Amino acid sequence: MTWAAFLAAWALHFVAAASPGPAVLMTARVGVTEGFRSGVWLAVGIGLGAVVWAAAALFGLALLFKTAPALLWGYKIAGGLFLIWIAWQMWSHARDPLTSATEDQPTRSIWSAFRLGLVTQMSNPKPAVFFGAVFVGTVPPGTSLPWIAALLVMVFANEFLCNIVVARAFSFERTQAAYTRMKTGIDRTFGGILALLGVKIAAT
Repeated sequence: MTWAAFLAAWALHFVAAASPGPAVLMTARVGVTEGFRSGVWLAVGIGLGAVVWAAAALFGLALLFKTAPALLWGYKIAGGLFLIWIAWQMWSHARDPLTSATEDQPTRSIWSAFRLGLVTQMSNPKPAVFFGAVFVGTVPPGTSLPWIAALLVMVFANEFLCNIVVARAFSFERTQAAYTRMKTGIDRTFGGILALLGVKIAAT
């Protein structure tokens, strides 16, 4: 593998990681409702989930999905239903008062934030297909383990950095104050968008 191919894979994945999707939406909501610390651990879970999908693509899962479309279909249905369930929780609790959270007293435990990030990322099988397409063009057969390790580190770094930027932006006091004033509408908007993303994942 060459540095040019590695940088091409990095650029393609960075754009994908920074694009709005279930992970970014979840990070924004956790940042604004629970603070930056929870957002950081959520981002760790999201990053690890992306590494799992990237490793799976490198070792043939994308090819398996291609040859066994029913498996991909079933996984997409399950992932879409999970996101729709999360969206329903946001919508149904939109009128609930906001529990105050600070960086010293996050409302969610580290493990809970990490698990939510991991499950949110793993609920969407499309990254496996994305990584499969990217790696076909950039990772030649017989690529050495150090290069593969570098690719996986790159995937984690892209996902983690993009999501902690989102968490930081939404965790500022001014952002949280605006959210408190408009909580019902914002939660229902977030829930509606996440539900649409869940339907899109399940249906495409």
